Order: sequence, then structure tokens, then C-alpha cells
Amino acid sequence: MTDRLLDALRAGIVVYDLGRPMFVGMPQSPNHPPYWHTLPRRHGDQDRSDGSSAANDLIASGTHVGTHIDSLAHVSYRGRLHGGADAAQAQLGGKFLDHGVHTIAPIVTRGVLLDVASALGLDACPPGYEITVADLEATMDHHDVRPEPGDVVLIRSGWGRRFGDGTESYLGRESGVPGVGEAGAVWLADTGALAVGADTIAFEHLAPGGGHSLLPAHRVLLVERGVYIIEALDLDELGAAGVHEFTFVASPLCLVGATGSPLRPLAVVAGA
Repeated sequence: MTDRLLDALRAGIVVYDLGRPMFVGMPQSPNHPPYWHTLPRRHGDQDRSDGSSAANDLIASGTHVGTHIDSLAHVSYRGRLHGGADAAQAQLGGKFLDHGVHTIAPIVTRGVLLDVASALGLDACPPGYEITVADLEATMDHHDVRPEPGDVVLIRSGWGRRFGDGTESYLGRESGVPGVGEAGAVWLADTGALAVGADTIAFEHLAPGGGHSLLPAHRVLLVERGVYIIEALDLDELGAAGVHEFTFVASPLCLVGATGSPLRPLAVVAGA
């Protein structure tokens, strides 16, 4: 008897990398410590007797930099975390033992791409555009796909194309950023999603000039409904291929007590 997964691999699969490359100076939220990488030891600094040498790295980074997942400890509302835990008490000792990112199990589940930009006939949603419940429902109908309980639901606005244009363009502080607002977040939570994600720096509708001053979708999803959030995804290749249903695979780093973790998510589909 053979393993069914191995049979599927032999038959052929296509893997879409949904994670962004991490590099010094990459676009990121100014609310988090930046990513930094250096080589404390370089080839030639110390040679072995056989002529070989080794290089190594030092990385310093916030946990909400690049493509990443938010744990339920990331946001509180009126002093409370998801489930009513007291936020001040939960963070004593400098780590969140109950809602930290280490409590998120490796994810292997059905993934759904709601390519809102494509469904609206756009390359990208306009700056500051709020993706409404009507937009989400129209996108489901357009692509004939329905989120189900336990899914990871990814929202493509087309804004991810700005990642390569630099921080100011991608952050959209003055222009605003398209995304799901409070009503859309409630709708997504009602589908029973395990996690949701987007191609923007924050899973939010950001009004022009508003920045990150208000984040209602984060409150709804993380605090009220216990749904994980994945941000800064690369969804363009998946959207261009017309893939709207797939196996979603991702595993956060097991950072005990942390509020988030870098992530390299994959969308896996059967080959032709």
C-alpha cells in the first residue's frame, strides 16, 4: 500500500510561493522593528587547516515584518484579549503563554482566493477603497468558490504590485490602501475561517491620510472572533493563474510568547 500523498506528488503538483522575500529596506509597517541582516563571520575571516572556511549570519527583526501571521495576542480591546483574558496580566514576564504565536499549529487546510480586483474587472482596487460584503459575495459568484469552516481565505486587492515600488507606495499613508473594513471582517469570520490574509501591509481598509490609527478588522478577527491574520502576501501569480481553490500550507516559527511570526505560505494544486 502506497502513501496517497506520495502518489499525488508523483502525479505532479504545482506550488505557488505566497511569501515575500525578506531583505534589508523592504517595505514594512513603521510600527514594528525593521528587519536587519549581516554577516558577523565572512569567508576568509578564519580558515581551517584544509583550506575551508565558513560564513554565518545575524538577523534582527520584528515579528510582523515581511509576510507574517498575527497571533491572538497581537491586539487587545478595552484591555482584553480574545476570550476575555486580561491583556496586562497576560503579558507579565514579557511573553504571552496563552495566545502567543507558538500556540498556532502548523496549517495544512483548504485555501480560497477571493480575487476581488479581478472580479471587479480591475488590475488593482483603487487607493483607499473599502472591499464591501457585496464585493466579497460578488467575487465568490464570479469565481464560483465558497469559503467553508476551517479554510484560510485570502483577499487579493492587487495592491501587492506596489511592494516592489518601495515603502511609501506600499504603505499608502497619504493615498489610503484598499482592504476589508469592519463589516467585511464580520462576514469573513462568519464563514468559519481559520485564518484570513491579504496582499497589503495590514488586513484593513485604510482611508487616505488615516494610516493605522484605527484597525477595526483586527479587533473583530483577533479579539472578538479568534481568527488569525496573515499580511503582506504575494497573491499575484496565484491570481494570474486563475487558481481560487488549493491546499494551503504554512507553519509559523515556534516563538514562545510572541505576538506574530514570519511566514512562507504555499498554495499547492494538482498539476495538469
